[in-house]
Amino acid sequence: MELFGNYIMAVIETGGYLAPFLFILIHLLRPLLFLPVVFICISGGILFGPVYGSIYSLIGMTLSCLFFYQLAQWNPKSFERLINIKQKILGKYTKLTVSQVSLLRLIPFIHFHLLSLCLIEISENGRAYTKLSILSNIPLAVIYTCIGGWLSHLTPLTIFIFLAALLLLIYILRRKELTIKWHEFFQVIN
Repeated sequence: MELFGNYIMAVIETGGYLAPFLFILIHLLRPLLFLPVVFICISGGILFGPVYGSIYSLIGMTLSCLFFYQLAQWNPKSFERLINIKQKILGKYTKLTVSQVSLLRLIPFIHFHLLSLCLIEISENGRAYTKLSILSNIPLAVIYTCIGGWLSHLTPLTIFIFLAALLLLIYILRRKELTIKWHEFFQVIN
């Protein structure tokens, strides 16, 4: 996979004026190629610099989120299965806030589209989802493209401190209310 990722980045480097379009296309094909989002964002910072790399990554990730949303609308049965899987993983009544999703996207081990699914649940329509996905993608695009070179030189202790601080922020920014429907709270036992 690493060799394949390096090959793709070499093609983008030699792409000339088409390089930004190829880079955004790689963001759209990323789930099919099993490439991590962090790898693409760091590569964007290396190839285009922090400003343009952040812009291209934000465009690519947002288009990927919109494509995921459209697939969810086209195939509601699969979407319901994904919701059931999410409920098994995170719990039936857990709804993440946009701030939590933004912070969780900074952790490379959490699936990108699982968090997009959480955004779909808290948005009313496609326009609201687009706005929420842009807002939640900004920190990921900016941080990993700006400090991509810096991340390669971090010690394991620094990484542990950074992840611990992220988990603390996620806990602090959690939703502090729980809504349970009347008939679910008072279930009839047969």
